[in-house]
Amino acid sequence: MPDDTDLNPAEQTSSTSDAPEAEQTKTSPAEPLLQLALKDLQARRDALDQEIQDLTQRKQQLEAELKASFAGQSDAIARRVKGFQEYLGGALQDLVQSVESLELVVQPLVVQPSPLDQLDQQAASSQASSDAPIAAAVAVADTFKPDARLIRDALERFQQQPDVYADPWNLRRSIDARDIGLLEDWFFNQGGRGAQPSRGTRPRNILVSAALIAIVGELYGEQFQCLVLAGGPERLGEWRRGLQDALGLGREDFGPNSGIVLFERPEALVERADRLEERGEVPLILIDAAERTIEIPVLQFPLWLAFAAGPSERFEDDDFL
Repeated sequence: MPDDTDLNPAEQTSSTSDAPEAEQTKTSPAEPLLQLALKDLQARRDALDQEIQDLTQRKQQLEAELKASFAGQSDAIARRVKGFQEYLGGALQDLVQSVESLELVVQPLVVQPSPLDQLDQQAASSQASSDAPIAAAVAVADTFKPDARLIRDALERFQQQPDVYADPWNLRRSIDARDIGLLEDWFFNQGGRGAQPSRGTRPRNILVSAALIAIVGELYGEQFQCLVLAGGPERLGEWRRGLQDALGLGREDFGPNSGIVLFERPEALVERADRLEERGEVPLILIDAAERTIEIPVLQFPLWLAFAAGPSERFEDDDFL
């Protein structure tokens, strides 16, 4: 009997190709059933889609009829009324809160005064206006009243023998009775703001200014800066040398970030004083006797002293210029 391996290749190929045909012959009877089932499902789906469309159209028709009917209109009106009611309630609550926050003030009853009352009022106002400068002067004069003891002790000490070895910013020279009187008037009568007659020469004015700087330094500590206005480099140099000698200062004590700043123009001085006040510091303004006028903005600052030159000083200054 021949073995399977003895078959030739052609026979093997024919046997393998007959297998799918046999399987296809076996499955072919089921295909008509599947086709019928699919057609039935498709027909049912189409019928359902048609019913859905019909129901949707019916729903829309019913909604339109409901809106057109009295019941539908009543429902819409009720919804609108309810919304307006809620809005009105909220508005009333806001109105109540606003009324509660108001401060009700009773309007005063205005009565037209008689001519006699008007005369009395005019007399009273004139009396008050005449008393106002006196009250203002008293208030200004009391500026340094709490520190009067300290100021008078310092002035008395300055009349004694000069202390040439005193610490910097303390007066190392002595002043006389006229200088004391000038400073007392500036402190206790002018309240630290005003002009004083010149002591005759610039060095003498510088010495009085040095005494003033020493006292203000004791009152305000490091919270003040001295601003000197003396137009011209020569005058400023004289001020710097005089203050250095009288207070024991060095060149480093003069400058924008130091205790004393020298100015040739009043505009720059006013600008610097404004910045000091913004930082909570006190500017002490000293004006040389050669300055003919005082700028109005200078008058707003709390501490300023201007030396008023005499006729001879003005004459010498004109020759110098």
